[in-house]
This record gives sequence, structure tokens and C-alpha cells, in this order.
Amino acid sequence: MSSTDTNEYMPENLVKAISNPLFPALDSMLRAGRHISSEDLDNHALLSDFEVELSSFYQRYNTELVKAPEGFFYLRPRSTSLIGRSVLSELDMLVGKVLCFLYLSPERLAHEGIFTNQELYEELLQLADEKKLMKLVTNRANGSDLDKEKLFEKVRTSLRRLRRLGMIINIGETGKFSISESVFRFGAVVRMGDDMREAQLRLIRDGEAVVHTKEPSQGSLLTEEEASDDNEQEETFEEGEV
Repeated sequence: MSSTDTNEYMPENLVKAISNPLFPALDSMLRAGRHISSEDLDNHALLSDFEVELSSFYQRYNTELVKAPEGFFYLRPRSTSLIGRSVLSELDMLVGKVLCFLYLSPERLAHEGIFTNQELYEELLQLADEKKLMKLVTNRANGSDLDKEKLFEKVRTSLRRLRRLGMIINIGETGKFSISESVFRFGAVVRMGDDMREAQLRLIRDGEAVVHTKEPSQGSLLTEEEASDDNEQEETFEEGEV
């Protein structure tokens, strides 16, 4: 098929976007749930240059290419999406919310934007209800030192998952990381508040991450709020069918 024939079916700029050497890997990352922030210079530039065309491309899969107010991109699948969907576990969600809190905090500047696994863990224990945390590990409100070690390991597992999703950026093999603006995926509801940090703290202390799977599958990420909204939309559609 000639390029002329191709352009009859596909806009020229879309042809340019998907024929870019970067696109196959970028497409795979997006479908796996990765968030593309400004730190990923080349991929972010590709999405920015062809945002309109790629939005139309992913709509064919019943999936939305979202550009968040902070500038990062991600795919949000609908209930009828042809692209896999996954929902984070309750602990993953909580760790993500604490990361967003740290991103908003003065400590981020004091630390030059760098944190350690241990610092994240200590912040989690300080901000969240420890009894709820222990129940995530043992189903008991009180935990032994061994249980706390298990919790720390589960937090590290959550951080590894969030790294794969583009929320944090590891710094070598030191256990240190920087936080990407993509963590605002866990703070969307606080964007409009006067005190975003205080609002995010309330989200951590009062919020419940109730939609989760024991072993999240690979696929574009849905947060708990989005999964809930999606379920409500499905129910409304079903009730309105004739």
C-alpha cells in the first residue's frame, strides 16, 4: 500500500506519530499503565506534538489519552476498553497518596527532591492509622516486630509497582528515589483546594481505598475513584437500555 493510499484512511500526522521509532515502546508502556511525565523528555515530546492525533487513535480502543493539569500523560480505559485494565491494591493507593503528600511538602525541597524507602515508610506510619496498616498484613490491629517487617516489605513492593507506573524514579541501587508529578493521579481531588497539602492529609487519614485486587494485573491503571465512577456509569447505562 502506498503512502497516498494510507493517508486516505489515516491522517498524515497520525502516520508520522505511529511511524516514529519511539512509538512502539511508548505505546507498550502506556498500555501497561505507565505515566509519561516531563522527565521522560523524548516520549513526552512525542505525546505533546501529536496529542490530538493519538487521542483519536486510542479512542478506537475505547480508551482515553489523558493529559493531566500537571502535564503528564496516561491512558484511562473505559469499561468497554480493548486495552487491559488494572486497579491498585489498597496499600498501593495509600503509598501513592503519601507520595503525593511528600511531593507537596517543604521537605521535598529540603531533601532536594530525594527520599529513601525508609523515609517513606516512616511518613506512612506517621500519617496513616497504624492499626489499619497492620490489618493489611495480618488482619489484626496490633502487630509484632515481625509483622512490621512484613509491612515494610509490602511497602517496598508497592513502591516497585509505582516505579513501573512512572510515579517515582529510582536513583541507582541506593534505595533512594525522586517523586514524579505523576503522583497527582492520587491527589486529583485536592487540586482546587486552598491548602492542597492539608487536603491531601485528610485524604490519607480519612479516605478508604476500597476497590482493589489481591494481585493487580498488567494494564492501564484505574484509581479507586475512577473505578467507582466507571462502575456507576456502567449501571446507569444498563438501567437506561431499551
